[in-house]
Amino acid sequence: MTRTVLALSAPLMLNNLIQTIYNLTDTYWVSRLGDISVAAVTLVWPVIFFMISLGIGLSVAGTALVSQYIGAGDTRDAARPAGQVLTFCLFFSVLIGASGYVLTPSVIRWMGADGALYAQAVSFLQIIFLGMPFLLGFMAYTSIMQGQGDTISPMIFGILSVLLNMILDPILILTLDMGVAGAAWATVIARMVFCIIAVYSLFRGRWRKGIDLHLAHLKPEGRWLKKIAKVGMPASLGQSSAALGFVIMNAFIVGFGDNTLAAFGIGNRINSLVLMPAMGIGSALATIVGQNIGYGDIPRACLAVRRSLQLSVSLSLVGGLILFLLAGSVMEVFTDSPDVYAQGVEYLRWICAGIFLMAIFQVFVGVFQGSGHTVMAMILMAGRLLAVRIPLIVLLSRLFDIGSRAIWYSLLLSNLVVCIVGTIMYLSGRWKQAVIHTPEG
Repeated sequence: MTRTVLALSAPLMLNNLIQTIYNLTDTYWVSRLGDISVAAVTLVWPVIFFMISLGIGLSVAGTALVSQYIGAGDTRDAARPAGQVLTFCLFFSVLIGASGYVLTPSVIRWMGADGALYAQAVSFLQIIFLGMPFLLGFMAYTSIMQGQGDTISPMIFGILSVLLNMILDPILILTLDMGVAGAAWATVIARMVFCIIAVYSLFRGRWRKGIDLHLAHLKPEGRWLKKIAKVGMPASLGQSSAALGFVIMNAFIVGFGDNTLAAFGIGNRINSLVLMPAMGIGSALATIVGQNIGYGDIPRACLAVRRSLQLSVSLSLVGGLILFLLAGSVMEVFTDSPDVYAQGVEYLRWICAGIFLMAIFQVFVGVFQGSGHTVMAMILMAGRLLAVRIPLIVLLSRLFDIGSRAIWYSLLLSNLVVCIVGTIMYLSGRWKQAVIHTPEG
């Protein structure tokens, strides 16, 4: 089982590394423009995440349903939810992109930004929304391939996309003097090229793997929409609630100053590197759990969870120790500001102190999403920020004169609380019930 988890998660870890490099590349080149530009990109990311949450839910549904049908040996029915996920990711990405583009100025103003921070945040966010179909389209492709147990193909396309983004970033940001807009366009162009190729590969000859997908599967079917909505909507609500929590958090952080916001953004990008193994293991676990529940082998699914917890916690502790020791050197790469540097180093070290909690959290989310019991995952994702972290920030900042440390302390405590809740939910055993054999199905 350990080999199985590692075999599936290794490409996902690399893919997460690729996406982290994607973000770090943008952050590095944007940091050449100044701390205000870094703060602008940091400010808008939760808004982007909030708007794509519905697409994330559909992707979770795609992985859960495809993996359970594959596990049950029913590849014919596995192709149907795959086609429906593609169709609705396209539909909702257009809707989300258009709505987000129009609402961007009002949202950024509501978050408390003004002056140069406001102008750069609006410019970056509107361009990202124009590329929303390519972002969600690639997410749909990844979920379909992951549900079949193929984590390598999405990784290859991800690597190529990052390489193109790394080439375009300095050209558009500095050479053509497009500023943060250049970073946004580099991201959109890189995603567009390889999203088109990836989705095309699902339908064409020798590139097609596993399920037999045809254009006819893209035609909307009520039966499958109902099934996808049942599994995907809680995941979407969980993701959107978590994203809304980050939007509210950023609105609070703006009150501590642009330097705190910049330190928070840089710290989160760097933290993604340490969390990469845990995120990859959690995503791989979703496929393993789904396929074993579909096959009816619950003991093997439980074994996968135990092995994943051991691997995830161990790797995160090693990575956290390395980052704790190198926090100062790493922050120097991204900022010349003494204040941003000092706050960023402190934030990174608080992250390292509780990194094993995030590893446990990622495993629980993988279990509940892979089993199709996405309401349980929703409770963890939404509750971590809206019910625990944000109230703690408000409480600590009002009761104690600790400044931005209220953010760092609340992060650690909220992760501890959500791991306790996740353990109770896991031990209840409800996640062991399959979701594919419903009266509608």
